[in-house]
Amino acid sequence: MDLTLTAEDRNFRAEVRHFFENDYPQALLHKARSGQTLTREDHADSQKALQSRGWFAANWPAEFGGPGWSPTQRYLFEEELDRAGALNVIPMGVIYVGPVIYTFGNDWQKRDWLPDILESRSFWAQGYSEPEAGSDLAGLRTRAERDGDHYVVNGTKIWTTLAQWADWIFCLVRTSQEERRQDGISFLCFRMDTPGVTLTPIRSIDGSHHLNKIDFDNVRVPVANRIGDEGRGWHYAQFLLTNERLSYAHVSRKKQHLAQLRVLAAQTPWRDGSVADNPVFMYKIADCETQVAVFEVTVLRALCAGASAPITLAPAIKILATELAQKVTELQLELAGPNALPWLDRNSADWIDAIPDLPAFAPVATTDYFFERAQTIYGGATEIQKNIMGRALLKAAAG
Repeated sequence: MDLTLTAEDRNFRAEVRHFFENDYPQALLHKARSGQTLTREDHADSQKALQSRGWFAANWPAEFGGPGWSPTQRYLFEEELDRAGALNVIPMGVIYVGPVIYTFGNDWQKRDWLPDILESRSFWAQGYSEPEAGSDLAGLRTRAERDGDHYVVNGTKIWTTLAQWADWIFCLVRTSQEERRQDGISFLCFRMDTPGVTLTPIRSIDGSHHLNKIDFDNVRVPVANRIGDEGRGWHYAQFLLTNERLSYAHVSRKKQHLAQLRVLAAQTPWRDGSVADNPVFMYKIADCETQVAVFEVTVLRALCAGASAPITLAPAIKILATELAQKVTELQLELAGPNALPWLDRNSADWIDAIPDLPAFAPVATTDYFFERAQTIYGGATEIQKNIMGRALLKAAAG
């Protein structure tokens, strides 16, 4: 793997950096950097700004409206997005279901659904986890029974991220009962305002609203809204999950946070100097920086390998990315010390000013720490990722 950037790559990075410094909505950067609660409109404005340059669907080929970038260009773009502190792309439409549609969908699905994703006219939700089938996704119970040109869907999905913003949902549903649990599952797409769809918010301990429970009561979905063949949903889901797990990397964002930690450590009192004089804490930062550098090489390997990457690489990246994200927030919280104790309402633009003399990074560190606790659970728990890797390695060893 050649890590040397060409002149073309360097020019591309300069172009992307100039965009985020000059053309990307600066009010969104301020809102994101200050830890203020973001809205659907904020994300739509961010995505539209990216799409004004044709950059929103960074992972899409040019034939479907993406930029058709090389792995290096895609990595540089994501690095600059993280470096700028821009809003994360909401992945459900553009990263998750979009590639499933253009890879396995029919012509009308590509024609009708992909442009709305690209232009942020539609937001999507992911209907995978269920009350009795979270990490054990193959045990899902939501059923879709054929009735002429429709399926009638009954069941429940849970932990559905940002479904309150979604216009559409893609769901794994059981269309037949087979001996192998992964069989008989189909991939359906339908609008969230379809009669029989009921959304119930799940409020987090801080009052924020990210998650939801969705009940389906005799929801009629056109058979035409099924992606691919009936009973092949598990295959399409595995394709999607590979893209999902690669999307957690955010190497540059981890680098930025660690660099900021070094600056903050030099500004935080400790004994007769600053925390930068504390060898134990500074060793923890250096150790984490080393792990991020190794992780970056792993991500680059995955990008360069593309579809030929070994099956163990995506779950390995999911594990490493989420555990490193948690380590970074643990260091932030440790540096904040007692200043991490106040819990503030982030909906106000001046939320950090609620307590005078409170270091601005401290309340953000607290919210980041608690939010990142979920990273090793959602998107496939760490234990499940290890099982996937273990089975793949055993299979390879057996010949």
